[in-house]
Amino acid sequence: MRAVVQRVSSASVTVDGVTAGAIDEPGLLVLVGVTHTDTPTEAARLAAKLWGLRILSGEKSCSDVGAPLLVVSQFTLYGDARKGRRPTWQAAAPGPVAEPLVEAVCAELRALGARVETGVFGADMKVALVNDGPITLVLDV
Repeated sequence: MRAVVQRVSSASVTVDGVTAGAIDEPGLLVLVGVTHTDTPTEAARLAAKLWGLRILSGEKSCSDVGAPLLVVSQFTLYGDARKGRRPTWQAAAPGPVAEPLVEAVCAELRALGARVETGVFGADMKVALVNDGPITLVLDV
């Protein structure tokens, strides 16, 4: 699994003009991509990493301060544009494989005590954020 993690002051996801998920306080926006070999084990490892990642103000983690996370599925994280001008998406897992694993990340985070907001899997989403820092990391588990 791959995640792009951004420390944000606020973030939201809208679908067809309706807010699907939002956080109005400092926390993390997490874009999650799934590849063909990922399993629930990787989902649990990613959730634990996100919950304990010390990138909030004062080197705190979401678990330290109860900060929320907005998790958004993002198959394009596995895009490959090394050849030509058009990316290939072959490394991205198909929806029936990816959706349950993105949901597993959210479920694992909630089981750890996190407040989790989400986008809508497979939808045309508009993501808005205020990147704080800016701090942006790429995590591979």
